[in-house]
Amino acid sequence: MSRQLGQAAEQRACAELQRHGLRLLARNFSSRHGELDLIMQDGAELVFVEVRMRRQASHGGAAASITATKRQRLVRTAALWLQQNPQLSRQPCRFDVVSVEGPAGHGSLQWIRAAFEAD
Repeated sequence: MSRQLGQAAEQRACAELQRHGLRLLARNFSSRHGELDLIMQDGAELVFVEVRMRRQASHGGAAASITATKRQRLVRTAALWLQQNPQLSRQPCRFDVVSVEGPAGHGSLQWIRAAFEAD
């Protein structure tokens, strides 16, 4: 998948979440552990969003592609972001996944709230 398609999927996911009242705090936060695609505020809750894009669901779909290793990287990266933003570190957090499937990211979009827990 090209970087341009990935960015388009992230933009589409962000716009959809904003339509549901979430507020964007940060985009593409990177650390040595990985990257957080979107960091959003949903009421009193911080939401770390992983956007996954697949052209077709034949390999289990975009959401199924988030392995235990990937979840660990996301949790570590979120912890680092919280260290760098201590004013928000006491807020409850969740990890959501937005799956964009279809040709060039123009297919279906599925938002999975609280897709996994930080262990």
